[in-house]
Amino acid sequence: MTELGTTLASIPLFAMIRDGGWTMWLIAALSVILLAVVLWKVLSLWRLGVWGGRHSRRALELWAQGDRRAALDQVRGRPSARARVVQAAIGTSLDPAFDDQAAREETARVARQTLYRSREGLRALELIATIAPLLGLLGTVLGMISAFQVLQTSGNQADPSDLAGGIWVALLTTAAGMAVAIPAGVALSWFESISDRLQSDLEDLATRVFVKRDAAPARARLLQAAE
Repeated sequence: MTELGTTLASIPLFAMIRDGGWTMWLIAALSVILLAVVLWKVLSLWRLGVWGGRHSRRALELWAQGDRRAALDQVRGRPSARARVVQAAIGTSLDPAFDDQAAREETARVARQTLYRSREGLRALELIATIAPLLGLLGTVLGMISAFQVLQTSGNQADPSDLAGGIWVALLTTAAGMAVAIPAGVALSWFESISDRLQSDLEDLATRVFVKRDAAPARARLLQAAE
């Protein structure tokens, strides 16, 4: 164990965390949590299929052409977010048990669940982006207090190099906090933009399904009136 401690202490990063005090350990823990959340979020979005959409677009083409069963088969059982919403919209439109209002409500319910899944974990990223710089600032303030206490105790015999070293260690926590907060903020903005784009696409897909659904009876009535 002694050899392991000596080896870790010789690593610059570990030495910086050790010298920064307990706030640096908290910031280091936040950095590990940040990495885990980002990796989990990317995997979650990939499984949700937020970067897909080929089958849902093909289903809309078939729906517009009037081939409604083929349109439903195109998205049936597909795991992507867009395919689920299109399947809900088309499936309820073809089901006689659903009137127009019920079909729209069921589609909206599926869309809300999908959007909720796409936004899971964003609160954690927001919290890390907020807390990390505050912890860094707290560590700096505590370090500065300790440095000036040493200066007060030493009086005229204070060594300026010791004071400078204490301030340097204190400022280290601020830098570490910002180093964690900046990637957290970038990741948060990126994931939010993906969710916003997904929301826009889901609204567009569902609207196009119901517009085509409402347009078919209207065309039929016009043809009957013309005859």
